[in-house]
Amino acid sequence: MIDLERLHQDLVWLETRLWNVLDTRLRADYDLPITSFLVMRFLHQHPGRRIRDIGQEFAITAGGTSKVIDRIEAAGHCRRHPHPTDRRSAIIELTPGGHDVVSRAAEVFEAELLRQIGSAASVQSLAQFAATLSTLRAALSLNGRQASTDLDA
Repeated sequence: MIDLERLHQDLVWLETRLWNVLDTRLRADYDLPITSFLVMRFLHQHPGRRIRDIGQEFAITAGGTSKVIDRIEAAGHCRRHPHPTDRRSAIIELTPGGHDVVSRAAEVFEAELLRQIGSAASVQSLAQFAATLSTLRAALSLNGRQASTDLDA
């Protein structure tokens, strides 16, 4: 039987180590914290999103998402526009400079990921690991929605 506690510990260690390495590299090369980079990359790939959409993507609160957007906006990398049909929300859009910096930072991010994990395991092993993580994420996402519904009842 698999030791699920050890699996959890290894996943947390791996995520923390990767986060720190990638954050250090992005800050050094682009003065860009990884949190800002990840949100900016999402906006680059999915334009026209709201705070709520971003929060759902990263499983963080609207308040936490808004703080990240505030920092990105203060750096001049994004701006808010009124939502055309919902007065209570805004569309977040990267500035041209934001698009440029996230495009350049993505190259460094991907190269660092390749250096940190791509060289440590076979393509087949990484593909299986990615598929397993995707399955677990979907299951936890479904369980989270069910738990939230149960709490609302």
